[in-house]
Amino acid sequence: MTARTSSIRRTLAVLASAGIAGAVLAGCSPDEEPTDAPGTTPSVVTGNQAPPGEVDDADGIGQSPEEEATANLIDDQGETVGEAMFMPSGSSVQVTVRLNADSGIPAGFHGMHIHENGECETGGDGAFTSAGGHLQVDGNTGHPASGDLVNVNVLEDGTAETVTTTDWVTLEQIVGKSIIIHERPSNFANIPTRYAPAPDEETMSTGDAGSRIACGVIEAQE
Repeated sequence: MTARTSSIRRTLAVLASAGIAGAVLAGCSPDEEPTDAPGTTPSVVTGNQAPPGEVDDADGIGQSPEEEATANLIDDQGETVGEAMFMPSGSSVQVTVRLNADSGIPAGFHGMHIHENGECETGGDGAFTSAGGHLQVDGNTGHPASGDLVNVNVLEDGTAETVTTTDWVTLEQIVGKSIIIHERPSNFANIPTRYAPAPDEETMSTGDAGSRIACGVIEAQE
């Protein structure tokens, strides 16, 4: 190989390298339009590209509504004894009930249900009968009723706090209804057959929870 030939090859190698570097630098230029040629890497876009809070509902669940609801619990004299709060929790409703100290509600377990009417009238032959029966939705007629909740345990000082969830109703279905606390525990119409062949009508309709001692109308809160 002559010195001239070797020099030419070195020159061509240098030019080729310079061409590759130039192509790379050109590809990094911020003004270059992204290519759609097959096999190329798409351009990378940084920053927030979707409005804040937007959620992809690919799993079909979606977001819970932001609405909440509350109920001011009163006794048969119309005095406030506590409150109930209702919050969306996924596909369920979270129910929190708190009773104040010296609420006047006797210590022990008490049945607690959502009733069909949003009325808490005191006095008369029976307090809070205006609230109607246990709430039933979506064609349900059996037991437990759609509005049945857990029993709440009241302490000696009259206070109580319980948190439960239910997926038998939605938040929209209970707004405008009422929540009732009863004088006795609810048995949810669960009578063992060794005691009776079947629950009677009173047990089926009330869970043997007795009279109504606290009531609150469920109202939406933004």
